[in-house]
Amino acid sequence: MTDTNLEGFRAETRAWLEANCPSEMRGGERTEEAICWGGRNWEFSSDAQRQWLDRMAAKGWTVPTWPVEYGGADLDRAHDKILTEEINRLEVPLPVQSFGIWMLGPALLAFGSHEQKLEYLPPIARGEVRWCQGYSEPGAGSDLASVQTKADSDGDHYIVNGQKVWTSYADQADCIFALVRTDREAPKHLGISFLLIDMETEGVSTKPIRLISGSSPFCETFFDDVRVPKSNVVGTEHRGWDVAKHLLTHEREMISGGGAGLLGSRALGAVIAERDGEMDATTRAEALVCEVDAQAISLTLERYKDQAEAGGGVGDASAMLKYAGTELNKRRHELLMSAGGSQALEWDGTHAGLAADWLRTKANSIEGGTSEVMLSIISRRILGLPS
Repeated sequence: MTDTNLEGFRAETRAWLEANCPSEMRGGERTEEAICWGGRNWEFSSDAQRQWLDRMAAKGWTVPTWPVEYGGADLDRAHDKILTEEINRLEVPLPVQSFGIWMLGPALLAFGSHEQKLEYLPPIARGEVRWCQGYSEPGAGSDLASVQTKADSDGDHYIVNGQKVWTSYADQADCIFALVRTDREAPKHLGISFLLIDMETEGVSTKPIRLISGSSPFCETFFDDVRVPKSNVVGTEHRGWDVAKHLLTHEREMISGGGAGLLGSRALGAVIAERDGEMDATTRAEALVCEVDAQAISLTLERYKDQAEAGGGVGDASAMLKYAGTELNKRRHELLMSAGGSQALEWDGTHAGLAADWLRTKANSIEGGTSEVMLSIISRRILGLPS
């Protein structure tokens, strides 16, 4: 694709976004309330939020790199990057964000049958179904392959029993993609299946877990004699670990982008100055270091995405990206807290939310694989150091 063609696409994209992105959606700070998660029971915060999703979904731009028949626009990396840049230029939130887009979608594209792709991907693209992830269990966190939630064969169905934990937004999700043990005699990595379960199925229940930030995005999820069609297995029965590993690379890649937090495209220094006034030299220097590191992570992520499109995949490098993004996000929020002084500790008032966001970043070191596990993967599989 020539530079001329790319610039033509940029001009067309900019014109379309200017004409179709509601003015109410532009230029605001990217707060939690501004995020559209979609789903069967989603309540839009405004007509503008609904219009933004509907128009982008009809264009295929909620999942621009997915094939057209599955709800996307079949854009390559170069065109997708331009689209992202033009959306950021308007300082507008993405029309919909979801684990279906970030994690399940890529797994289905790689391992799902054509029928499964047609059934599940278009509703994800349109923001009609909200998914959650059923991986971790009370006894299977860092050692994820030790999952014990069992799925016993019963004709054309499985009977699922067990418990998942740290299931983000399970109490608001419509469906869950879960790792279940379908062969209890096989070695632990070989007896797992990747199963899609509707959260409205009889026997599925959730219980929120309250975090130190005061919010409860995580849940415990329970399965009590839940009947699930065997047609809901993604990939090969008993080989769900292959799907799980593929999905984890996308999850870690997604978390690696957290270095920007909810600041969007705004510079950290500008946010600090807006909230706290004049910065001292030390704070300014630390903010600049964070911005340089954020740019380095962004460029590294772009390089690996190009590599993935060329067929190389991200693979174990996702651990490096996840660790770097996690640590940067924590550093950015530490600096915001430091710059805010005692006012930053307010739970209500002018600085409300700053302390809660800072506390929430501590979970980044755990979700998607702990920082210790990421460092272990980096040392053994990337650097080739001895176990």
